[in-house]
Amino acid sequence: MRAVILDRPGTQRVGDRPDPTPAAGEVVVRVHACGICGTDLHILDGEFPPTPYPITPGHEFAGEVVEVGTGVSGLSTGDRVAVDPSLFCGRCWQCQRQRGNLCEDWNAVGDTVDGAFAEYVAVPAGNCYRLPDSVDYSAGALVEPVACAVHGLRRLDLELGSSLLVVGAGTMGLLLMQLAHGAGAYEVAMVDQDPSRLTLAAELGAAATATSVEEIVDQHRGGFDYVVEATGVPAAGQAALGGVATGGTFMVFGVAPQDARLQVSPFEVYNREITVVGSMAVLASFAPAVNAVASGVVDAARMVTHVEPLDRFADAIQLTRQRAGLKVQVRPS
Repeated sequence: MRAVILDRPGTQRVGDRPDPTPAAGEVVVRVHACGICGTDLHILDGEFPPTPYPITPGHEFAGEVVEVGTGVSGLSTGDRVAVDPSLFCGRCWQCQRQRGNLCEDWNAVGDTVDGAFAEYVAVPAGNCYRLPDSVDYSAGALVEPVACAVHGLRRLDLELGSSLLVVGAGTMGLLLMQLAHGAGAYEVAMVDQDPSRLTLAAELGAAATATSVEEIVDQHRGGFDYVVEATGVPAAGQAALGGVATGGTFMVFGVAPQDARLQVSPFEVYNREITVVGSMAVLASFAPAVNAVASGVVDAARMVTHVEPLDRFADAIQLTRQRAGLKVQVRPS
């Protein structure tokens, strides 16, 4: 089969690899669409410590089951599926307390084992979620980032009728905004420095948009009940902290460099009862994510702006680095 191969950080090529065969409890999926996200860029650049090399990346994907291993029930060849890339150990303390996304032996398809920027990939059958006929493969590959956003909203514990500010109108920020509307937020505002992304945010339901946190807070006296930093840029995170209302919640959602730091006033956290939370990957959030895409709560068609064949993987990566459009996907098959 053809696949993207990262022999070492900073290199990428498309070459031939052996077709996968399913182990017991696994299926082989023919990949029809696989999205590129910030984690893939970190893996390409050698900035994601769990990743071994060589590796085939790709963890946001959907496709067709083409082979079923022994001991698998409930799945058949021809089934259309989105795949949760999570590979929790199930044995450590975090897994035992149902916090598998914090697994002490965390692994994931495309992050630590070969993934879906390939024609075929072997995955645990239990990680496959059937797609309704109304959801095409491109929308199906968006289920994984939607599942991340679903988990993020759970971490926020969003209250009905509350206000939310999302800093960063990229794919994840726009997904969070759409889900927050579905969860009952009465006002969702968006900050980004790209006017075209703010235009899209308004079209998708943002009540207010601005190019800076200071500008949006001036429009919304007292700040917001919830503020989400969805860029991973430390300066944006620092600015976002200034948008949190007294008694509000600040969530770090974007993936920042490991050595990045934010300045937080302990007195402010104490005196204004500010809650600070983080959100890491997915946790039992794939099924609701499929429903969010299928029901139209998430406008998948507006999120996917570029699609490239596998042999143009380098071009797809360049589009992502340039922040051209929103979600860039690769179609291996």
